Amino acid sequence: QVQLVESGGGLVQPGGSLRLACAASQVISSFYAMGWYRQAPGKERELVATLTETGLTRYVESVKGRFTISRDDAKNTVYLQMNGLKLEDTAVYSCNARQILVGGSDRFYWGQGTQVTVSS
Repeated sequence: QVQLVESGGGLVQPGGSLRLACAASQVISSFYAMGWYRQAPGKERELVATLTETGLTRYVESVKGRFTISRDDAKNTVYLQMNGLKLEDTAVYSCNARQILVGGSDRFYWGQGTQVTVSS
């Protein structure tokens, strides 16, 4: 069973930065893609950023230019560098890994989430 463990959340003032980390229990190159999602109180979960095994990235419009997703294969870890944080970035951020199985079906794994609070 794959385990994903997030870290790096916390309380930060508007304009500040945080770096989230997602450590996987297996080689991350085995996943088709990894990503970060977030869910704010009273809102649906939304995709923040994804990174495929080939290095393609995708970001939700609201974080483009401020957030960067990256990976360290040697540490089996995916990062989300968040700069210029805004009040509306406050949410629980969760790591996701997508694995494509033999036969073409997908399997998704989730971390437990880490709270990011942007407040003055």
